[in-house]
Parts: sequence; structure tokens; C-alpha cells
Amino acid sequence: MSTTTIGMRRRAAAGLRDWRDDLTNAPRFVLALKTAAAAALAWYLAPLVPFAAAEYSYYAPLGVLLSMYPTFIDSARSGLQIIAGLAIGIGLGLGGLAMVSTGAPGISAVAAVIAVGVWLGGLRSLGSGRELVAVAGLFVLLIGGRDADEFSMSYLVTMAFGVVVGVVVNLLAFPPLYLQRASDRLSALRDAVTARLAELADAVEHDQIDPTAIEHAADELATTVTAVAADVREAAASRRGNPRGRRRHADQQENADRLRALERIVFFTRDLADVLASITPSSADDDAARIVRGSDTGESQPGTALDATSRASLVEAIRRTADLVAAAPGAEDAARRLQAATDALEAATRAIDARPHPASGIADDLTAVVCVRRIIEAARPFTRPRD
Repeated sequence: MSTTTIGMRRRAAAGLRDWRDDLTNAPRFVLALKTAAAAALAWYLAPLVPFAAAEYSYYAPLGVLLSMYPTFIDSARSGLQIIAGLAIGIGLGLGGLAMVSTGAPGISAVAAVIAVGVWLGGLRSLGSGRELVAVAGLFVLLIGGRDADEFSMSYLVTMAFGVVVGVVVNLLAFPPLYLQRASDRLSALRDAVTARLAELADAVEHDQIDPTAIEHAADELATTVTAVAADVREAAASRRGNPRGRRRHADQQENADRLRALERIVFFTRDLADVLASITPSSADDDAARIVRGSDTGESQPGTALDATSRASLVEAIRRTADLVAAAPGAEDAARRLQAATDALEAATRAIDARPHPASGIADDLTAVVCVRRIIEAARPFTRPRD
């Protein structure tokens, strides 16, 4: 089976896992229930809101829907941005009606409101309210008509009421705290890096270095890092303004520290993979095996080769480093794993130093050792016992 086919199947399997994880995400299910409850409550209470006509009560559930985010702080920020965007849009709509009242064609008023609304929607500070500027302006212009003042007031007040209901429900009803989920995602990333390092060690040991497979694995790691970083940021945001998160600062800090370390580990793992992709099998009898893929032009270039001693020592260093990365923060055997990785790295360095100079490929060998050393250093802080 070709490496391209294997890569496609791996990506398809990963996509299916993502779908499954998204649909079985408990916090998302809770958010859906909270949003539904808040929307129903807003709809029920909207006719009682002062300065708003009861016939426009349907805007209250819309305000809830637009303001409900997984975290309280995001909901509050989004709610303010939505209200600001609506207010600006309503002002544009009233301006469009003023144009029509002076005898301007309706089509020119529509065009002007949309043009200015889309232009003002470029204000990044409006955030979630950016797209509502043009929409609100168009609604006031086309629906408000002769009752534009009443419609505008009802539209703004009712939407704002829905936003407030959504934010309050999000705060009071099971406020989400995603610190543990972020920690679990970091552990999954740690396991993925460990697996890639083990695969690299196997490839070097068995003379089966496949540049294409290595590239695919590195790309998957990069994608995973991006997704996990987003989860860690969301978890940090979930603490802000959350009563459940007041005593969880240490957990948030540990997640941030682990993310920084794993980002470095992934970076150096990808560097190690690139270096190993340029090291060809060590069989001296097979000249064809000493050719590796060249530049993007498709040209082949002579590769380098590891001798048996250097190969064995480098494999051992990568394996021991993988064991170190796999250790949970503060694990009881973390110090032992660190010592084993350090000893294996020193042995690999001595094996390279013992090669005759100038030896073919020694620069690549040294670069690989440097990458392994940097992975070890990035993992070192988590080998200390927890307080």
C-alpha cells in the first residue's frame, strides 16, 4: 500500500474521530440546552420589557442565540459587541429613511445603507456585531417604514434583553470550565508526539526512512498543536468571571506551561524528522539506497548514511526521549526517564565523535543529536516532583 493511500486513510480516520468527538462533546450539549432554555425564557418575558412593542418579541430569542458562547466572558463580550453593532446599524437605517423622506429613490437608500454598513463592519473592535451593522440598517429601512422609531426602539431593546438573558443564564446555569478538557487534550498531544518519536526510531532502526510518510506525520502534528492551543485558550477564557474557576489558577498555569513545552517539542520533533529524512539506509552494497529525495524541482541528490554504531545509539536516544515525553507531569519515574534519555543522548554523541573525520553525513548526525537534546530540555521542567 502506498504512503499516499496510508496518509489519506489516516486523515479520513482522523476526520471521523473529530466528527464523533464533536457530536459527543458534553460541554457542547450542555451549551445547547442552556441556549434553548435561555431563548425560551427570553421569548416568554419579552412582552414585559418596557419601551418595546410585544409584536417584536421574536427578537429576544435571536439576541440569546447570537450572544451564547461556550464561556461566560465570550458571551459578555459578544453581547456588548452585538448591541453596539445594532445601534450603529439602526442609526444607518434611520439615515436611509431620512434620505427617502427628502425624495431620494428607495433603491439609492438601500444601496447607501448596505454600502456604509458593510464598510463599518470592517471595524474589528465590533467583533460579533460587525455583520449586524448592515443587517440592522436594512431591517430598519425596509421593515420600519412609517413606524421606524417604534420599530427601532423595540428592535434594539428586545435584542439587548435577549443578550442579557443569555449572558445571565450562561453565568448562573452550570458555568463551563474547560481546564480539565484542555489538560486531557494536552495529554493526547503528548501521546501523539511520543508515537511520532517512536515511529522515527523504528524507521531509523530498520532502514525504512520514508520522507513522504515523515512529512505527513509532521503535518498532522502541526494541525493537532493548533487545535490543542485553541482548546487551552478557551479553557483559560472559561475561568474569567467564572465562580467555579477562582481557585483553579494553578491548573490554568500548568496547562499554559505544558502547551509551551509541547509546542517546542513538536517543533524540534519536526526538525528531527526533516534531518532523518535526509539519512538513507546504511547498506553499503546498495548505492540506490543512498539517494534521497531532492528539492521541489524533483531532482535527486546524494544522501548521507549512518554507520551501525551511530545508528544504534541514535535509535536508543530517540526511544528514551520518547519515553521521557510520554511521562505525565510530576510522574514518579520522570527523573529516571530523564536520566535514561540524557545517558542515551551522551552515548549517541560519543558514537558520532568516534567516527573518522571527515565522515560522510556527520553534520546530519550532529543535527539529529541537537534536535533530540532540545526535546529533552523542553521536557525537563515536567520531571520535577509536584508540590
